[in-house]
Amino acid sequence: MKGTEGYVFNQTMLRIKDPEVSVPFYEEVLGMKLLGKFDFPEMDFCLFFLGYSEQKVPDHPEEKATWIFEQPALLELTHNYGTEKEVGPVYHDGNSDPRGFGHIGISVPDVYVACERFDKLGVEYVKRPDDGKMKGLAFIKDPDGYWIEILSPSGLAKITARES
Repeated sequence: MKGTEGYVFNQTMLRIKDPEVSVPFYEEVLGMKLLGKFDFPEMDFCLFFLGYSEQKVPDHPEEKATWIFEQPALLELTHNYGTEKEVGPVYHDGNSDPRGFGHIGISVPDVYVACERFDKLGVEYVKRPDDGKMKGLAFIKDPDGYWIEILSPSGLAKITARES
């Protein structure tokens, strides 16, 4: 579209309570790679950028930042210093009243195989693949309670084709 050439959907940001818990979840459970961490101690927060890029991340700080902000579909986790010491949930997940944010989605080759792995890792589910009316997709929770849809492109294509 004229005037939007070069636009890239770069990131979705989620606030996290404890990066020592949340970053490993996205790396080890969902296989994302930590592409960059940016600390802002004068403002008491830090940012973690994760994604599935196979490219080599530049080493030079300015080149790295430019590269990260050019990438499509990254997850930005924002940690406000001190929240890890708070008791109980710190942030609203958007799926209880008042509703707002819903979920992020991760495409996998086979939802059932992915869920077998999640079971071994003790991941919490909102919906297993065969629960409810929409079969073949799952919803899991991250350590902060955010929902993550687990879907396969071909499986979701079958569901949407049936509904239209």
